[in-house]
Amino acid sequence: MKNNTNDELVFVPLGGSGEIGMNLNVYGYGPEANREYLIVDVGVTFGDLSTPGVDVIVPDPEFLDGETIRGIVLTHAHEDHIGALGWLWTRIKAPIYATPFTAFLIREKLREAGVLDQVKIIEVPLSGTVDLGPFQVTMITMTHSIAEPNALAIKTPLGTVLHTGDWKLDPTPVIGQPTDIAAITKLGDEGLLAMVCDSTNVFVEGQAGSELDAQAGLIELIGSLKKGRIAVGCFASNVARMVSVMKAAQLAGRRVALAGRSMHKITAAAKHVGLFGESQRILSEEEARVWPADEILYLCTGSQGEDRAALSRASQGTHPVIKLGLGDHCIFSSRVIPGNELAIAALQDRLADRGVRLYTEKDHPHVHVSGHPCRDEMKQMYAWARPKIAVPTHGMRRHLAEHANLAKDLGVAETVQPRNGDMVRLAPGPAAIIDEVPSGRLYVDGGRLVTEQGEAMHERRHASNNGVLIVSFAMDKRGKIVSDIDVRSIGLPGDAERPLGDALDDLAERVEVAVGKLKGEALEDELVIEQAVSRALKKASQQIWDRRPIVETVILRL
Repeated sequence: MKNNTNDELVFVPLGGSGEIGMNLNVYGYGPEANREYLIVDVGVTFGDLSTPGVDVIVPDPEFLDGETIRGIVLTHAHEDHIGALGWLWTRIKAPIYATPFTAFLIREKLREAGVLDQVKIIEVPLSGTVDLGPFQVTMITMTHSIAEPNALAIKTPLGTVLHTGDWKLDPTPVIGQPTDIAAITKLGDEGLLAMVCDSTNVFVEGQAGSELDAQAGLIELIGSLKKGRIAVGCFASNVARMVSVMKAAQLAGRRVALAGRSMHKITAAAKHVGLFGESQRILSEEEARVWPADEILYLCTGSQGEDRAALSRASQGTHPVIKLGLGDHCIFSSRVIPGNELAIAALQDRLADRGVRLYTEKDHPHVHVSGHPCRDEMKQMYAWARPKIAVPTHGMRRHLAEHANLAKDLGVAETVQPRNGDMVRLAPGPAAIIDEVPSGRLYVDGGRLVTEQGEAMHERRHASNNGVLIVSFAMDKRGKIVSDIDVRSIGLPGDAERPLGDALDDLAERVEVAVGKLKGEALEDELVIEQAVSRALKKASQQIWDRRPIVETVILRL
C-alpha cells in the first residue's frame, strides 16, 4: 500500500464517545475529496425516562451517505456494538466482517430485520486478516464478557491503529483464549501510530478479575443453597458466565432451565461454534414446569430490571415457567449499569416482597467480575502497545478525560478526546480534531426511525410533563357555539380542595370567553379559533396547575 501526498488517516466516532453504548466508529483514508471508509461496530443504546415510548436508540449515519465504505468490521457481539445493524444496514450498505460467533448472531438479527438476503457476511477466523482497500485489518484475540472478543490492528500506508474494542486482561478465561499479548507487543515493536481504547473502568484501581474467580464464587454460593428454587440473572451474552452457572448447578445436583429469548439465542450461537458441550444439558419448558424445586436453577435474562424480561415477569408472578416465592433464591451475577438503578431496585423489591432472598455483588463480590479493564490493566496495555497517540473512547466525558491523563502519565506523546462527530486526523502531522461532521441519534419509534428532535417525541415529552386537554364543541355558520363545551384532561390532577371536574368547568368558561372575543372572518377560520382556545387554556392551566398542557380542539360545524 502506497500513500499520496494529500492522503490523510482520520478517525470519526459517530457513537460511543462521551457515552457508554451506541458504538459506531469510522476510519477514513485518502485525500479529503476522495476518502475511503472503514466502519467498526454499529451498536445501539437504550431509551430511558427522557425518551417515552422509545426503547432503542441508534447512531445517525448521515455523514456516511454517498461515501465509499470498504467494509463493516465487528469487534464482538454485544448489542452496543452490533444491535443497530438491522436498522442501519440499508443506509450504510457494505460487506460485514466478523468472527463465527458474532456472525451467527448477526445473521439472526438481519433475518429478523428482513434484509439478510441483501447482506454479504464474511466470517473471519480468529486472528484472521482481511484487506479492505487501504485498510488491512487483523483480528487480535482479547478477553471480555462475551465469546470471541477482538481488538483490531488496522494497518494503513500512514501507520497502524490498534482499536481495542471492549476488553480486559483475563489470564484464566472460562471460554476462549487469553489475550494475544504477543500480537499486541509486536505492534508496539513495529511502531504503533495510535490506540483507540476502552475507558469504562478508568477510575477503578487494580484489575477487573478473572471469569474463573466468578465461577468459583458461583460454585460456592449455589452449592450452599440446599433448599428452594434458584434463579440467576446475568447478561445472556456472557457465555462464560452461563457455563459457570451451569457447572455450579451440576455440582449442586441441579438442572438448568433457560428463561428469556436472549438466553436461547446466545445458547444457539454458542452451540454453533462449539462452546457448549453435551454436559450442559438444558431442561425443556415442559420439564422445567414440573421439576422439583430443590433440583432446579433458572438462568434468566433481566438482571437490569427490563420490563419484559424473564426476571421481571417472575417478580410479578406472570412468567409461564418461573415460579419464585418464599424460600427461593435469586442471584444477580451482573453489575448495575448506570441509569438502571431505579429499575433494578424496583425488581429486587418485588422479588423480596414475594419472599425471595437476594444475592448481589455488593454482599457476595465474587458472583460477578467486570468485562472492562481497570487501571492496572490499562497500564499494562500501554506498556505492550506503546502508541504515539492515545484516543480514549467508550466512556462518559469524565472517563475520556481521566483516560487521557493516564496516557500522558504513562508517557504517551499525544492524546485526543473526541466527541461524537469530531473528525480526528491521526496522520500525517500531529493528531488533532480538524472538522466536525453530522452526528446524532435516531429513535426506533413505532417500528420506524425518527430523529431525536422529531415532532412526535417533542409532543410526547411535553405531554408527559404537562398533560393534555381535549376540547370539543359545535358551532353554527354564524360562528356561535351551539353546544355544551366539553373539556377533558389527561395527566392533570384534582384534589378535595379543588376537584378536577370544577377546574375543567372553569376551563370551559374560558373557552366560551375566548371564542366570544373573535369577530368577523376569524370565526370562519378554524385555525384561528384553535389558537385562541389554546392560548386561553394554557394561560388558565398555568394559574391552576403551573403547567402548560397540550391543547387539542375539535370543532363540529353545523
